[in-house]
Amino acid sequence: MAFALLFTEQAESDLRSLEKNTSPVKRLKAVRKALAYLESNPRHPCLNIHTYSALTGPKREEIFEAYAENKTPAAYRIFWFYGPGTKEITIIAITPHP
Repeated sequence: MAFALLFTEQAESDLRSLEKNTSPVKRLKAVRKALAYLESNPRHPCLNIHTYSALTGPKREEIFEAYAENKTPAAYRIFWFYGPGTKEITIIAITPHP
C-alpha cells in the first residue's frame, strides 16, 4: 500500500536545510529512510509512530510523529497527517525532537 508524500513549505525547507548542511550526513540518510518507510508503510515499527496531540491539521486532522532517529541528541522527527486525498500523506515538518 504505497502513499504519495506531499510536503508543506516548512517541510520542504527543513529537508533542503538538511541537504545543504554537509555535516550530518547520517542524519539526512536517516530522514530519507524514514520518509521511504512512510511512503511504503506508515505503520512500519521502526518509525515508532504516535499521535502528537499538541497540533492538528488544517482540517483538524490527527497529527502523527515519526522517528527518523532515536537515542541521539536532538533526534529528528517527522510530523505528518493522512490526506488531503486518499493514499496521500502530508509532511508538516522535519525537525529535532521538540
